[in-house]
Amino acid sequence: MIHPTAIIHPGAEIGQGVEIGPYTVIDQDVIIGDGCQIGAHVTLDRYTSLGPGCLVSHHAALGGPPQALRFGGEETWCKIGALCHIREFVTVNRGTGFGGGVTELGDGNLLMAYSHVAHDCRLGNNNVLANAATLAGHITVGNNATIGGLVALHQFVRVGDYAFIGGKSGIVKDVPPYVIAEGHRATLHGLNKVGLRRHNFPEPVIDALKKTYRIVFRIGLTLNEAVARVRAEVDLCPEVLGFLDFLTGSQRGFLRG
Repeated sequence: MIHPTAIIHPGAEIGQGVEIGPYTVIDQDVIIGDGCQIGAHVTLDRYTSLGPGCLVSHHAALGGPPQALRFGGEETWCKIGALCHIREFVTVNRGTGFGGGVTELGDGNLLMAYSHVAHDCRLGNNNVLANAATLAGHITVGNNATIGGLVALHQFVRVGDYAFIGGKSGIVKDVPPYVIAEGHRATLHGLNKVGLRRHNFPEPVIDALKKTYRIVFRIGLTLNEAVARVRAEVDLCPEVLGFLDFLTGSQRGFLRG
């Protein structure tokens, strides 16, 4: 299942049932889990690991050195979880010693063609990066988020669970969970109700999040005033509490309507 033109370092670890296409290059200290499918002309640089069942399409480049001037060649990793789909010409750089040492993707992520994940980013599970979505360094993405095509995210930004970012947006502050963000300098456009229903969120939870969104973003309160009012007036389900924790924990500030 390994094409004879593929170049594989003897120090790489290849799992069971792995397919590797023509002219692919796999360096030492690479770990490929069982059942992965690696296309043609793929590059897996040193210190890269793939969980079981990943699909890596043609010309993807994973684990390359970070594009950071302070990087000194130290051992850092690019770790990709199970069942991720990484499409054509995707690039994922490994971490830096000063930024945590690892770029990490969870399970079930879909990275569409030409998307980029820079050094020290951390993505949870089941996220979608559409074509040419670009994540700068040190970005954190939760679970089940959707990042549209041609979106650019600033360094150190956080994207919350189930957030939806529309195409061609510029993101310079944190995107709270459960919301829609869009724009050249993005602003919020309400709750991601369609996405929440598609993920089978109960209507009482959606209603609680709608009330929370209105209190925080629609009536001109300070954050402390809004949090106090939400705690007094809204059903404090785990989703609402997580929403408030995300806002109060923001270091860069968060997008507003």
